Amino acid sequence: MKNLSQFRRFSTYLDTTKTHKNPIEFSLPGNRKKIPILLPHRTMSPAKGQDLDFVNIVHSHLIHSEWDKLNKLASGLTPYRIKHILLKTKKDYVLSLEFFKWVELKNSELNTLDVHSIILHILTKNRKFKSAESILRRILETGLLELDFPRKIFEALVYSYRICESSPRVFDALFKTYAHLRKFRNASDSFCWMKEYGFYPTIESCNAYLSSLNGLNRGDIALAFYKEMRQCRISPNAYTINMVIEAYCKLGKLEMAIEVFREMEGMGLACNVVSYNTLIKGYCSKGLMSSGFKLKNVMEKNGVQPNDATYNTLINAFCKEGKLNDASKLFGEMKRINIAPTIVTYNTLINGYSETGHSEMGVRLFEEMAVIGIKADILTYNALIMGLCKLGKTKKAAYMVKELDKEKLVPNSSTFAALITGQCARNNAERAFQLYKSMVRSGCHPNETTFKLLISAFINNEDYDGAVRVLKEMVQRAIAPDSDILSCLCKGLCQCGKEELAMDLCKVLKSERLMPEGFSESTI
Repeated sequence: MKNLSQFRRFSTYLDTTKTHKNPIEFSLPGNRKKIPILLPHRTMSPAKGQDLDFVNIVHSHLIHSEWDKLNKLASGLTPYRIKHILLKTKKDYVLSLEFFKWVELKNSELNTLDVHSIILHILTKNRKFKSAESILRRILETGLLELDFPRKIFEALVYSYRICESSPRVFDALFKTYAHLRKFRNASDSFCWMKEYGFYPTIESCNAYLSSLNGLNRGDIALAFYKEMRQCRISPNAYTINMVIEAYCKLGKLEMAIEVFREMEGMGLACNVVSYNTLIKGYCSKGLMSSGFKLKNVMEKNGVQPNDATYNTLINAFCKEGKLNDASKLFGEMKRINIAPTIVTYNTLINGYSETGHSEMGVRLFEEMAVIGIKADILTYNALIMGLCKLGKTKKAAYMVKELDKEKLVPNSSTFAALITGQCARNNAERAFQLYKSMVRSGCHPNETTFKLLISAFINNEDYDGAVRVLKEMVQRAIAPDSDILSCLCKGLCQCGKEELAMDLCKVLKSERLMPEGFSESTI
């Protein structure tokens, strides 16, 4: 399958004329020669009679900034006249944009798609890309609901291209705006239409597209598009290659990521700190911390200094493996070489210590943050609260919760989950359930782990009615219970002589399609 059709197909999955006889020429990216292309074109009849008089009068008032006089003429505006006025002022993009905005205030409906296309040509020809993209963003966000709108706006730009003496950058701006809006199907369609006429997006716009795709974990489309870029001879830069490495890493194709990393030098591109950090993160995601650590040493030998992101990645990997000593050594190394730890560094370590039952170390780091002026966020507090709750230190955890209000931080789902964990650790199932109710009232959403803790706490207390209450809450939120937990609950109900209730629960779970795999009804 061709790369182009592949990334178009993936993009579709994600989102829900006359020909002018005289060819025009333009510069292609890279070292390609100028080639003639045939570009569809529509002419616009010259203004005559009253239309011409109106255009000349408005133009005169416009260049003299006589807005009071212009306001009196607003009722005579038509899309046809507006287009002629814009073309008359096209060499002064500031004046054109002021007039366009003035018309927008008077009657936005007069600024038709054709009018928009002309102002976009004027702005991009004068390299005012941010202004052009701002206008594009507004019309795309409102117009994409209309059937075939992407094709209509592209054609409007094509047909007005010649009369505006425009630049290919107008199509580049369209492609880039789609990328920023994460309208991948529209972006890929625009790329294909551009290619038909020999227009290609800049590498910056291609990078915006790749970045948006990686941000949504769609490395498959990103890599297909990258291959298409190379076939079109759009030269990548280091930022492009870093995103290709990231895409391969996210897809679990570490060997391919390493291969691309090694190819950078042959492409005339220097590996920078982002290149190394991306590959280090790839190693760590595979549990290859030693390889990630070795790559950090390699980058130093090659004259690329690690930054806080390098250390944060490695510290996070060691913490997840429970190797707090290694994480602590890296933390100390950061300080020695004057790389300032960030809130991410502290949160990662505090969470690591809390997960392994060393909440006192987490508290020390929390105090250290305050001394050096790093303000704790909700993630910091959640990690501390969870560490205390796991040890059953609910009073200290409650004190930390009160601190949230002082710091103007709002408790979230993780905060409540930590508090519920604490009460369950102390076998206070009823208190844990009340916290769950508060959690729901606050608009936070419990997950499967929280429900499992609650049911287990009630079962441990042989309070099977309480466990049934939790199970019913799960059904309301369409969350399937754990097979082992359900078995324990049903066995407990049967021992209490409540076989019918156990059977009814199973019927409800079946009807809602929430019956867990591996559950045997013979338990009942």
